[in-house]
Amino acid sequence: MAFSTLLIANRSEIACRIARSARKLGYRTVAVYSEADRGALHAESADVAVCIGAAAPSASYLNIPALIEASRRTGADAIHPGYGFLAENADFARACAAAGIRFVGPSPEAIDTMGNKRAARRRMAAVGVPCVPGYDEGSQDEAVLIAAAGKIAYPLMVKAAAGGGGRGLRRVPEPSALPAALAAARAEAQSAFGSGELILERAVEGARHVEVQVFGDSHGNIIHLGERDCSSQRRNQKVLEESPSPAVDAALRARMGETAVAAARAIGYVGAGTVEMLLAANGSYYFLEMNTRLQVEHPVTEFVTGLDLVDWQLRVAAGEPLPLGQGQVQLRGHAIEARLYAEDPDANYAPQTGPILCWRAPAADLARTDTGIGEGRRVGADYDPMLAKIIAHGANRDEARRKLVRALEETVLLGLRSNRGQLIELLQDEVFRSGGVTTRWLDTRAPPPRDDAAAARQAAAVAAVLSSRAASASGWRSSGSLSWPVTLLPIGAGDPAPIRCVVEETPEGYTVTGADGIATRLVAVNSAAPRHVFEIDGLRRTIHAVRDADGTWHVQDGARLWVFELPAASSASAAAHATGPVAPMSGRVAEIFVAAGEAVEKGGLLMTLEAMKMYHEIRAGRAGRVAELLVAVGQQVDPRQALLKLEDAA
Repeated sequence: MAFSTLLIANRSEIACRIARSARKLGYRTVAVYSEADRGALHAESADVAVCIGAAAPSASYLNIPALIEASRRTGADAIHPGYGFLAENADFARACAAAGIRFVGPSPEAIDTMGNKRAARRRMAAVGVPCVPGYDEGSQDEAVLIAAAGKIAYPLMVKAAAGGGGRGLRRVPEPSALPAALAAARAEAQSAFGSGELILERAVEGARHVEVQVFGDSHGNIIHLGERDCSSQRRNQKVLEESPSPAVDAALRARMGETAVAAARAIGYVGAGTVEMLLAANGSYYFLEMNTRLQVEHPVTEFVTGLDLVDWQLRVAAGEPLPLGQGQVQLRGHAIEARLYAEDPDANYAPQTGPILCWRAPAADLARTDTGIGEGRRVGADYDPMLAKIIAHGANRDEARRKLVRALEETVLLGLRSNRGQLIELLQDEVFRSGGVTTRWLDTRAPPPRDDAAAARQAAAVAAVLSSRAASASGWRSSGSLSWPVTLLPIGAGDPAPIRCVVEETPEGYTVTGADGIATRLVAVNSAAPRHVFEIDGLRRTIHAVRDADGTWHVQDGARLWVFELPAASSASAAAHATGPVAPMSGRVAEIFVAAGEAVEKGGLLMTLEAMKMYHEIRAGRAGRVAELLVAVGQQVDPRQALLKLEDAA
């Protein structure tokens, strides 16, 4: 069972992370990359790298023959699938075995059993593992599903049997919403997983999402490594994860751990796996699914146990027994992980694409950063929007939380929007601080009122000064005047109004006066792009700012990011916005629900875009009449591309 060369059949941060542990054990590593990832960091992190196909996952990271051929060409005698893509694909595990390649993961039979939610529920119920009441029969007829839902009771969850990661998953509050939820979940599941099979489960209100890390070896040993709380989710996708759970004490941990080990033992599990459960407010818990792979959030378990889970995976795959027994596992302190996504929370979590103009990870002594991005690289629409994971560990939960807030404040990402500011806000929310988060918290939470007036004015003042200095450096002059007007167009949700101000150069620095007459005084202390140190109204601050190729300024100040266009760059954007809705991200037009000449109401559904493995709704920002459709189903669109012309109704 020994092997010497490991091919990592994945991309981005998990490929980089696997390569680190493999090198420590003396293995030669092979990276694979798509044509879109030719300059990606993970392609540079291994000893050898091989291009396996076009950008589309089906042509590259999901292309089993291409991966087997890459292994043959490079002499790889083992494959680690990471997570996502083919990590839970039994056919891939079988193809590896047929080619004489060691698959770093469980058997194909275990993957088959647990990879389908319907089959997994039935198997777990048979061995006494508690399951949420629901429907897991074979018929997929809509009438049968609707009838079954009436027996389960509302609210309920519609789930893709073959899926995970929040795709093909819908919460249904009442019977009238079920047909649309079934259709949407089936379409999304078919696109993401190649199967539209669905199951139904009762929604456990006020529940937490708690998962138990299990590990098995080929010698019959199976243990658990404690639990993780992943209740902080938006649209059923995890945002913050922590270990241990603030809702689990030692006695409950032992019971949930025993249940998880029993679930793994029932299928003869070998390798790293996770048994996901719903923990109700009364302390009862229910099986959700088992992920037969490493989890995205595995670093929090590594911090509290002091173990390297990828190291364990490789040792188990080589035939070694587990390094520890259950009684030797100890949990120390607390760890919290934040997922940094390329998305705009202020624009309904629209995915963001574009070049990374500036990237600065936090100090290593403050937090661990797992990432596959780098400055100068581009984020496209072909893959998941997660950019990095930032993980902090402390002696207790609040220390870990404080350190993670500071780490996120130190993180610099310019060039595209992210959820960095929202993560900071969530970590400081009293509900999170008190450990009271449930799976519905983030989707139902009312964001606190945000008073950005002073901060926005300061950011605009910085952008105005920097744009004036850049223009001066390129030969622009203000006709000898010591003051000149500057107009900035803030780019973001809600089409904010232009900011008009006057920049005045003074012996001490600059004064920027807005249309409201409020003046901001800036003194440059140390300015070396992208890091600029200014005294702003007497307080010294560090601002990160860069200008992109179109002349747009990206300004990060603390938790917030502002993007400002200059008049020359803003005219085309303003014209596009004037016609009607524009694409919030790169993507493919999946469906169009209106036709030319049709009247629409404000908020009416116009079309859906498919991007980063998810469907995103485009709705009317105002009432009107569709004058012209500017795109067609199946067409690729760019960010802020006009989708249709909307005119006032007659």
